[in-house]
Amino acid sequence: MISIILLAGFGIINLFTGFLKSNRIMLPLVLFFLAIVFGVNLFSWNDPQSYFNNMMTIDNYAVAFTGIMVLSTLLILPFSQRYVADQDENLAEYYSLLLFALMAGIMMVSFENMIMLFLGIEIMSISMYVLAGSDKKRPRSNEASLKYFLMGSFFTGFLLFGIVLIYGATGSFDITTIAGTAVGADGIDNTMFVAGLLLTIIGISFKISAAPFHFWAPDVYEGTPTLFTAFMSTVVKIAGVAAFYKLLNAGFASSYSTWFPTLIAITVLTLVVGNIGAAVQGNIKRMLAYSSISHAGYLLMSVIAFNERSEQSIFFYSLAYSVATIAAFGILKLVTVQREDESFASFNGLGQTNPLLALVMTVSMCSLAGIPLTAGFFGKFFIFTSVLEDNSLIWLVVVAVLLAAVGIYYYFKVVIAMYMQPTGNYERVRVTSLASFVLIFMTVLTILLGLAPALVSDLI
Repeated sequence: MISIILLAGFGIINLFTGFLKSNRIMLPLVLFFLAIVFGVNLFSWNDPQSYFNNMMTIDNYAVAFTGIMVLSTLLILPFSQRYVADQDENLAEYYSLLLFALMAGIMMVSFENMIMLFLGIEIMSISMYVLAGSDKKRPRSNEASLKYFLMGSFFTGFLLFGIVLIYGATGSFDITTIAGTAVGADGIDNTMFVAGLLLTIIGISFKISAAPFHFWAPDVYEGTPTLFTAFMSTVVKIAGVAAFYKLLNAGFASSYSTWFPTLIAITVLTLVVGNIGAAVQGNIKRMLAYSSISHAGYLLMSVIAFNERSEQSIFFYSLAYSVATIAAFGILKLVTVQREDESFASFNGLGQTNPLLALVMTVSMCSLAGIPLTAGFFGKFFIFTSVLEDNSLIWLVVVAVLLAAVGIYYYFKVVIAMYMQPTGNYERVRVTSLASFVLIFMTVLTILLGLAPALVSDLI
């Protein structure tokens, strides 16, 4: 709760820094704010507290995923130095919107009442609608914002209607009360309850870009400024998946047989669409967008497994995925800004001109592909292990492994371009000291988690 209050306060304070004549103080100030929030969040470990008449609970689950989201934001912001150098007049607003979206993410992973879940989703969504269209001079950014807003508003209706139907069937928004009501025949067999549950699943599936509700993601990711795309594909997705699992686990566990067929169909379709879609892209940003869709499918596998290993596998995979994805988007931003090209050709010869960037990108691609000795390998290993607890789901693991092989193909297209293609007319990409430090940190963390996953895998 203190983290939410701090983020709200810091976001408002940061707005006033927009009156300064120089933007140079803003980045260090926001990083300092986030470091405070990260530290304060850790003090809540093993000290669960409920707030607002039990509408929110800050327990170890909420603390763990809040830590991932705050860390992800800390790693993303150093790549905003171009906005600082260019004296972007809206920089204070960008940072504040990110802080408000992060605050909403914490609400989503700590809710105990469906009203609080809805508020978290909407605060985050509104922030991202604005950030998606923040590059007002680019038509694609305007298109991304409008498309995201229209589609998001439409599916918000599904989510809200689902919550209302569940309330009508159970008489409560509290997920503990809903869980108790759903145990009886009136809960599981009630048409209103089942319809509400399915509409809620559809609404949240849109937010995490799970197929077939993913159609907005490639265009929105491509049009949104890369810095905010990185936030969208990590913090927003992690908050959505963590909230989704908590909702199903705490509120609808007794209705497992009701939602399982729908969710497994969504999961398989997400894996297929994400991996096959990424394999045919010629634009790296769109490839990473489809890649993000596929990773939503892997995370949903743990939700489907629905056993004691699920929380651990979701947590570790979220951390591994976030670190690798932020590194990939960070390098993409550095390269495309200077080379003005988002195709695979923009990475040609990067291994010769910028060995550090090429190394970090290679480790990132290997982790996302699930190659051994990287965090991504154990992320997939933990997910597959959780699913294999149920022998009837062996086929799902086989499908996921085959599609992971497709992932190796499109991730290594970037590696081949960096090391096996001529540089051409491209010059060395300029990288700031802060960005270099963050990239090295993420690379070390990815390899460290690949060598010693137990460092964090047993936290939940």
